[in-house]
Amino acid sequence: MPTAPHQTLRQHLGEGHAIPAMPLALNADRSWSPRHQRALVRYYLEAGAGGLAVGVHTTQFEIRSPEHGLLAPVLELCAEEARRHPAGSRPCALVAGACGDTAQARREAELARSLGYDAVLLSLTALGDADDGALAEHCRRVGEVLPLVGFYLQPAIGGRTYGYRFWRTFAEIENAAAIKIAPFDRYATLDVVRAVADSGRRDLALYTGNDDNIVHDLVTPFPWGEPPLRIVGGLLGQWAVGTRRAAELLETVKAGDRSAAEWASLNARLTDFNAALFDPAHRFAGCIAGIQEMLRLDGLLPSRACLDPAAGLSPGQADEIERVRRAYPEWQDTEFILENRDRWLAD
Repeated sequence: MPTAPHQTLRQHLGEGHAIPAMPLALNADRSWSPRHQRALVRYYLEAGAGGLAVGVHTTQFEIRSPEHGLLAPVLELCAEEARRHPAGSRPCALVAGACGDTAQARREAELARSLGYDAVLLSLTALGDADDGALAEHCRRVGEVLPLVGFYLQPAIGGRTYGYRFWRTFAEIENAAAIKIAPFDRYATLDVVRAVADSGRRDLALYTGNDDNIVHDLVTPFPWGEPPLRIVGGLLGQWAVGTRRAAELLETVKAGDRSAAEWASLNARLTDFNAALFDPAHRFAGCIAGIQEMLRLDGLLPSRACLDPAAGLSPGQADEIERVRRAYPEWQDTEFILENRDRWLAD
């Protein structure tokens, strides 16, 4: 269990793991439910997650608002539960989200370090149209506090385009430990992988955040480097549900015992399942509520409420979620959750 020396962290991330992006457990009145938050940590650890990402987009950026004041409490509870839970004896990387300008991002990284987190997943959204040099300097400054997981966030939910040149520079930051590649764009994904390959770094782990192409990302030997560079794991909102199945998928990928056609079919099924949760039909407006609805239906969350009263499921999304729940039991942990839910929810 963390906290781990930086070299051990790199080795752990390089092995490839399922790292769920932590949802925020809210009651129907939008008050925080520590009991259900603990239950989620217990579920993920026992499902075989190799890490937890907390304070990220799936946890809702609004936790930082003074009116809610939930960033520190949520980070602290998840770290404490991960440390004390029996399943936490396995290696598990704790990754905290950090955002805002350099001063804010460093403060959030310092908070995470004080709570025992191993790395920060660094959102660059607040820097707007800053040039590559300014972006790289921002990353270096935050990386002075904790190791970095770079984050290519898709433009539809607040990201922007970061080209080959930026990722080539990022790969030269000594304290960079991994990159979450989540532009939902094949050209942009290739930019990141090629940049890391050209840097010569082999201790910079690549993780998919492309919820629309998870299996293809994981099975592709990219045509650069020797041996060819691979995306080794996933740090995903999608893997906040069906986490045990996600860990099993990674083991299947590592075994490599499927045909190309079978991998393609798996990718199509998982992408269809994801579409109901992430709501691309409405430009991902219901992506957080969709994840929470799945967990609510399995009894791990008391509601699908979001801190933003305007956030929720999009029209028709509930029907889509019911469709994929019936169609794709292989991507769900329904029985595993039912067998353990009462124990996870016990104080």
